[in-house]
Formats: sequence, C-alpha cells, structure tokens
Amino acid sequence: MYSFRNLWTRRLTTVLTATGMALVVFVFSAILMLSEGLQKTLVDTGSYDNAVVIRKGSVSEVQSGVERSQASVIETEPEIAIGPQGQPLVAKELVVLITMPKRGSDKPANVVIRGVAETSIILRPQVKLVQGRLPRQGSSEIIAGMSIAKRFKGGGVGETLHFAMRDWTVVGVFDAGNTGFSSEIWGDVDQLMQAFRRPVYSSVIFKLRDSSEFDKVKKRIESDPRLTLEAKRETTYYKEQSEMMAKFLRILGLSLTLIFSFGAIIGAMITMYAAVANRTSEIGTLRALGFQRMSILIAFLLESLFLGFSGGVVGLFFASFLQLYTVSTMNWQTFSELAFSFSLTLEIISIALLFALVMGFIGGVLPAFRAARMNIVDALWKS
Repeated sequence: MYSFRNLWTRRLTTVLTATGMALVVFVFSAILMLSEGLQKTLVDTGSYDNAVVIRKGSVSEVQSGVERSQASVIETEPEIAIGPQGQPLVAKELVVLITMPKRGSDKPANVVIRGVAETSIILRPQVKLVQGRLPRQGSSEIIAGMSIAKRFKGGGVGETLHFAMRDWTVVGVFDAGNTGFSSEIWGDVDQLMQAFRRPVYSSVIFKLRDSSEFDKVKKRIESDPRLTLEAKRETTYYKEQSEMMAKFLRILGLSLTLIFSFGAIIGAMITMYAAVANRTSEIGTLRALGFQRMSILIAFLLESLFLGFSGGVVGLFFASFLQLYTVSTMNWQTFSELAFSFSLTLEIISIALLFALVMGFIGGVLPAFRAARMNIVDALWKS
C-alpha cells in the first residue's frame, strides 16, 4: 500500500511515465501481432492431410514446373485418398501472377491466378462459395477470393478481367477465412494453361488416405528417377512461405522497440530518482523505525514494476483493437499481394507484459539501491 499511495500522490508523473511505457509496449505488441497474423494466415492456408508436389529446388509454386507425364505418375500413388464419387483426390494446378489495380487508388499489385481442377475445392474445405456460382469447366469463367473482390477492380461478381489475351468473367466470390486463398483468383486449369501458353503444371496437390503415410509417399516420389520433384505437407509448404517476411518483421520490431524502450526506461528512472529525492525524510523515518534496507529497496522496486505493468496493460489494451484491421503486403516468396489480420495470442500477451516489467525493473533498480543505501542520520538531517 505504501508504494501505491506514493504513486497516487505523484499522479501526473506516474501517468506520464506509464504512458511512455504503454507506447513502447503498443509498438512491440503490434509488430509481434503482425508477424503472428502473417504466419497464421499462411499456415492455416494448408491442410495437414494434403501434400504439395513441386519441382526440386523451387521455393514456391510460381517458380515450379511439373510435366504432364510426371503429374500422371503422381496420380497413380496408392496413398492418395478416394473421394465420395470414387475419384482420386488429386488436383493438378497452375499458379501465375497478374497485375491488377486496387479500388480507389488504381495502385497496381500482383495477384495470384490459380488454375484448379474439379477436386481442388474438395481438397480445400475451408473454401466456401458465398456469392454467385462456381465456374464451368472449359469456360473463361473465374471466381475471386473475398479479399480480391473487396480490394481490386474487376474482382466482383459480374465484372470482367482482361489478362492472357482474354476476357474473364467473375461468376462467384469465395470465402477462405483468414487464409492466403482469399487473396487468389481461381479458374479452370486447362483454360488458363492454354491462355498463358504454359505447357506444364505448377504443382500437384493430393489428399492422403492416411496422414501417417506421408513419409512413405514422399520418399517414393523423391527417389523416383522419372521425377525431379519433392513433396511437402501443405502446412509445411505454406509455413515456409511466411518465414522470410515474419523474420523481417520480428527483426524490425525488435530494433524499433529497443530504440523506443531506452526513452521509456530513462523516463522511469528519472521518475524514480525524483521520488527518492522528494521522499528523503520518509526514507530516513522508515529506517529510524526499524525498516531494513531490503524493505526500502523492495518498496521502490515495486513502484517501478507497477509502473511497467500498468504501461504494459494499457499498451496491450490498445494493441488488441488492431485485430479489427486487415492489412496487405507482398509475399516475398511469391511476389504476390497477401491480405491478413493482426493476431493477438497468449504468448504475445505474456512476452509483452514481461517486457514491460523488465523496463520497469531496469528503470527502478538504480534509484531503489540509492534509496536503500541512504544513511539514517543524513536522510533525517536533509529533511
């Protein structure tokens, strides 16, 4: 109570110091939430039971090429699951990039065009058609993810896009939740390969009949002399897509946070030194009444830690509202536009609060030692 009462007595400096710490925690939390949101969006895009087969050495489907003969070999793998109508759950897909202008600004950005098969939607249960209908096979019809429909010109139902020397009609909009598919446009793979004059597929995706058989089928595909391909779990593939950008965001966030935290720590230190100077007589009286140096030290440290904790709570409170916003950036693995949301997790909350307490401790430890080392006679005499 003694520590809290003293903070209340110095309300203005307490609020100013806690506000500075709150701003640092806000920036720190925002960067962590941004990185987490990016990773969550891409990892959730994949399914653990699905496998992605791409060319060896390729880091993404955009750079990959799978020959038709190679795709036919993969279709015969016995580990592939069978669909409700007796068809193997495998899809040969094409992934290319086009440039589209954004609504409102006309600013161009790269967008993923994915050529899909009839089984592609079965393989992606998170994809739900929310408007219009599915495109007819063998036609110049496409469907757009919700992010594309909202943010890019020509992405809405009934609108027309011109690319690959053709006009393509958007006949539906699908919702893929907080996944990367929401930032894609889908159409018939054969029509898109013909339009883009691509003789090879970008990837082959299939569902495993038993998830535990992945290692076996992976070994068979990668050791087959007819194939120059590699297989990855879909979740692993998309996690790798996020690593570069997420790492960059974390490094940027930590750098900015360290710079800002110096100011917050100095502010806390000045506040606590001022508290020690203004309460010299109190410290002397407490020591005369029998309070040990350790008790004085702990009392001042508690004040500083409470300042840090208060700033951390306030910073996290305002950072939590960032979850309401959707941001977009370039996926540096595919060089395409990707929309995602901030994501606040218990781990981020714990790290942010611990960081706030560390700032409070560093800012208060020297003033606390100064208060604890005061001589009783000198303290009372100065009063």
